[in-house]
Amino acid sequence: MILKMNDKFVKPFIADHEYENIQPMVNVADRMLREQNGPGNDYLGWMTLPSDYDKEEFARIKDAAAKIQKNCDVFIVLGIGGSYLGSRAVIEFLKSQRYNVLKKDTPDIYFSGCNISPADMNELLELCEGKDVSINVISKSGTTTEPAVAFRVFRNLLEEKYGVDGARDHIFITTDRSRGTLKQFADQAGYETFVVPDDVGGRFSVLTAVGLLPIAVAGISIDELMQGADAARGDYINPSLAKNDCYRYAVTRIILYRKGKSTEILVNYENYATMFNEWWKQLYGESEGKDNRGIYPSSVIFSTDLHSLGQYIQEGRRNLFETVVTVNEGGSSLLIPDDPHNIDGLNFLSGMDLDYVNKTAMQGTLFAHMDGGVPNIVLELKDRTAFSLGYLIYFFELSCAMSGYLLGVNPFNQPGVESYKKNMFALLGKPGYEDRRAALEARM
Repeated sequence: MILKMNDKFVKPFIADHEYENIQPMVNVADRMLREQNGPGNDYLGWMTLPSDYDKEEFARIKDAAAKIQKNCDVFIVLGIGGSYLGSRAVIEFLKSQRYNVLKKDTPDIYFSGCNISPADMNELLELCEGKDVSINVISKSGTTTEPAVAFRVFRNLLEEKYGVDGARDHIFITTDRSRGTLKQFADQAGYETFVVPDDVGGRFSVLTAVGLLPIAVAGISIDELMQGADAARGDYINPSLAKNDCYRYAVTRIILYRKGKSTEILVNYENYATMFNEWWKQLYGESEGKDNRGIYPSSVIFSTDLHSLGQYIQEGRRNLFETVVTVNEGGSSLLIPDDPHNIDGLNFLSGMDLDYVNKTAMQGTLFAHMDGGVPNIVLELKDRTAFSLGYLIYFFELSCAMSGYLLGVNPFNQPGVESYKKNMFALLGKPGYEDRRAALEARM
C-alpha cells in the first residue's frame, strides 16, 4: 500500500454515521468529476493526465533536461504560484532543501519571478556571475508581472553573455499552446516551447511541462512520478468511503469544518517537506477559499515548530485540526552516539536511530494534541520515492476537488486573485486603469 489514511486520532471527534450520512453527496460529486459536468469542468484535465499525456512532448522534456544539464551550471525557473511551487516541492522533497549545495552532476536550480524583491533579484544575479545559465519561463499569458519582469532581467543577462543567437539555446518557454503574448514572442525568437494545458489550472499543473521540466533537470525520474500518480488514479475509482481513503480524507475535512474546525494544519516531520507544504497550501487555499467559505490551510514542520506554535496548537482556540504526513521508509538513518559523561542526561537514547526518535516524537505529539481537543488525520506514505510522491500529489489533487464540491464552491477558479493585480496596475500607471487609480488615490 503506497498511502494509508490512519484515522485513530480523529475517531473521537467523528461518529461512523456521519460518514454514512455524507456518502450520497460524495456519490453525486464523484459523478460530476467523472462525467465532467460540475462547476469548473473545463479544468479537469489533471484527472486523466497521469496516463493521457502528450508522449511526444514528454520525450522533448527529457531531451531538453539533458541539454540543460550539459550546458549550464545554474538553471533558473521563472514563475509564480502553481508555475513554480510544484516543481520546487518535488525537487526538495526527493532531493533536499539543500539541493544546490549537494555534490551532484546536475545544475543548481533557483526560482525567481515569484516575488518583486530587488534584494532577491540582485542576489540571484550575483550567483550567476561567471557561470553558464539557462532559464525556464513559465507563464500562460506572459503578462503576469512578477515572472514577466524577471524574464526581462534574465533575458538581458543571457543576451549580453551569449549574444541574441546564443541566448536562444539557454531559454526555454512553458506557455499557452497557440496564443498569448509569450507564445508569440517565443515563436518569433525561436525559443523551444512547452505547453501549459488549457484544461489544467496552475495549482494542478505539477505533472505537466510546468513542473516536469525543472524536475527532470534535477535528475528525478519523471516516468516514476507519473507512474505513481497513475497508480493513485486507478486506486481511487470507487467512491465508497469504506474503500477510498482519498475521498475519506476529503469528507473528514468537511465534517470537521462543519463542527467549527476552520483551520487545517499540514504537519510534516522532515525539513525536505517544507515546500511541499507550500504547494499544498496553494492547492487547497485557492481551490476552497470562495463565497466566504473554506478551510484555512496552514502548515508546520515538527518538531521545530513545536517550540514556537506547539503551545497555541495544544491550548489555543479549538478551531484547528491537523493532517500529518509521515514517510514510513524515510531512507535516512543516524545512530545517536553514547556520551561517557552523560552531560545532557540523554544516554537512554544512545544507540537509537534518530528516525525512530523522530517518529516517537510524532506519536507523543499526536496523543497530546488529540487529548487537547485537536483532531489529527494521519497519512502514511510508503517511502520517499518519485513513485510514492506522484501518488501523494494525485491523492491531494483529487481529494481537493471532492472537498471543494462538498463545500459547494467551484474548486477550479480563482476570481479573487485578480483584485490586487488591478489595483497594482492602476497605482503603477498602466494605461486603461486611470479611473481605478483615481478612486484608489482618493482613499489613500
